[in-house]
Amino acid sequence: MSKYQAAKTLVRDYFEALENSSPETVADVLNKFTGDNYLWRGVYPFREQRGAETVAEIFWQPLMQSLRHMQRRQDIFIGGTNEISGEQWVMSMGNFMGLFDADWLGIPRTRKIANLRYAEFNCVEDGKISQTGLFIDIIGLMVQAGVYPLPPSTGVYFNYPGPRTHDGLLFDDAPEEEGVATLALVNKMVDDLSALNKSGSMGCPPEVLEKTWSKNMIWYGPAGIGATYTIPRYQEQHQLPFRNNLDDKVFHGHVCRFAEGNFACFFGWPNLSNRPIGGFLGLPGSDVNAQMQVVDVYRREGDKLAENWVLIDLPYWLKQQGLDVLDRTQKILNPSL
Repeated sequence: MSKYQAAKTLVRDYFEALENSSPETVADVLNKFTGDNYLWRGVYPFREQRGAETVAEIFWQPLMQSLRHMQRRQDIFIGGTNEISGEQWVMSMGNFMGLFDADWLGIPRTRKIANLRYAEFNCVEDGKISQTGLFIDIIGLMVQAGVYPLPPSTGVYFNYPGPRTHDGLLFDDAPEEEGVATLALVNKMVDDLSALNKSGSMGCPPEVLEKTWSKNMIWYGPAGIGATYTIPRYQEQHQLPFRNNLDDKVFHGHVCRFAEGNFACFFGWPNLSNRPIGGFLGLPGSDVNAQMQVVDVYRREGDKLAENWVLIDLPYWLKQQGLDVLDRTQKILNPSL
């Protein structure tokens, strides 16, 4: 059997069981597939949870009751060895699609199809899932419900596509050397940006990006920032607003980082911290140095990075500064909850 087949099979079986479960039975599924000391990390307001029963009660049951007939629509599925601490992880990225039939987190129902972007990392140890990092784009769901809570975004948010090459579902293991090359390129990019942060520079010359990025790169950012295309437009619509309007940027590392084939991924808890000085997301500055939990998923093409799917827990970053977009939306638009 190939190196990651046991872990991939376990996670695929878990996904199938989840999709065939109900709010009443989802705790049984989690108990079957997760270990005794199961650690679950998610976006605000869920954050860090312990144990299958708690995760089912806090996250899965309410979501299933709201997003009915929910399907997992995967665009990327990869496995690998975490270069941070050596465990095997499996990452799935795509959309949870269902009928948004009941209010959720103060977001009013639409009774229409909704796509909730996600990236899910599962650590497999001793035949069980021991850790999960599940990141969803809640602001993206708010956009679909017509209750976008922020000023206009610099990029554009839409139902993002999967890889241009349509080859992201690596149910069979890819040649190991391909993953090694992909991870080396991603690490080179991370090192370049970390050096830029340490230098204190607020900007970024395009030639720094051109070392590792295709000139026709596509960056699929979280709702609130949006997507952008080509290095010049990426710099205009995300990188420079991020760099110029956030100070005291410190990189804290990753919980998990690995690659398989032409794809790589990572997440941190937190990845970085920074302090807004005014302008980012169209909002004023703050004295708060806030943490950012970020997911990056990459596709390599040759010796350059061509596509990058990003989720940032913006509601948590804003909550640390005193703006709870979920609570505010509920009180204004859904006060009956």
